[in-house]
Amino acid sequence: MGNYAHPEVLVNTDWVAGHASDPNVRVVEIDVDTKAYDEGHVPGAIAWAWNTQLCDTVVRDILPKSQFESLMTQSGVNNDSALVLYGDNNNWFAAWALWQAKIYGHKDVRIMNGGRKKWLEEGRDLETAPRTATPASRPYKATDADLSLRAFLPQVQQAQKAGKTVLIDVRSPQEFSGEILAPPGLPETCQRGGHIPGAHSVPWGKACNEDGTFKSIEDLQKLYGAEGVSQSTPVIPYCRIGERSSHTWFVLKYLMGLPNVQNYDGSWTEWGNLVGAPVEKGAAKSAGQA
Repeated sequence: MGNYAHPEVLVNTDWVAGHASDPNVRVVEIDVDTKAYDEGHVPGAIAWAWNTQLCDTVVRDILPKSQFESLMTQSGVNNDSALVLYGDNNNWFAAWALWQAKIYGHKDVRIMNGGRKKWLEEGRDLETAPRTATPASRPYKATDADLSLRAFLPQVQQAQKAGKTVLIDVRSPQEFSGEILAPPGLPETCQRGGHIPGAHSVPWGKACNEDGTFKSIEDLQKLYGAEGVSQSTPVIPYCRIGERSSHTWFVLKYLMGLPNVQNYDGSWTEWGNLVGAPVEKGAAKSAGQA
């Protein structure tokens, strides 16, 4: 899959069409809810709803370890299963699920390049009846959470003050500038618009081609390199609630192979609601502009 640092984390639509029914492969469509899945999905795929199954519905957090283990067990996923994820919005929530699976130590988890968009554009077969997974024959056992993949508020505050970490704001230019607080129709919002002072604006979609697939390694290196990203630079992407930034985290860590990249999933709904936190407004400066 190109010259990516970790090509094994991507599969194309042909691969999924040929392997979705393999006994050690579990294909999952992940969207904010299951409405799109119900309209038609990859044959054999099950559905995970981000808003109810992939986040703690009481505390704003990722799933606790025990709930993640239960989700995997009930979804028929063994510790050695190939977990293949795809979804809408060019794999926003699929990337979130991969990030969480990696936090809990699942070794073989992949994204279908192009996601739901590419599958539909290619006119591939769709299944409308929901699939109910047969639970795994043995309970899934997760590792303790690898928090090196995740940035919490104190780390981001320290990084912002020190100025040695590249903060990547992956939201739209209008969100970055403070013109709007959130994309239209989305409920999670903040008290103030703008961005973390010193952050670089690289909207998540710039990493994708028109068909939803990821851009070449050369294009990605050029895109992020212009913002000071390199193999020796710590990088923290953020967005509004962490799903778009998990997409950029995936690009930086697995496609580009950066050794030190953490997803700040608290993102702007946390920072933009803090009392006393510094906020910067205005459009992004072009590369090289003072």
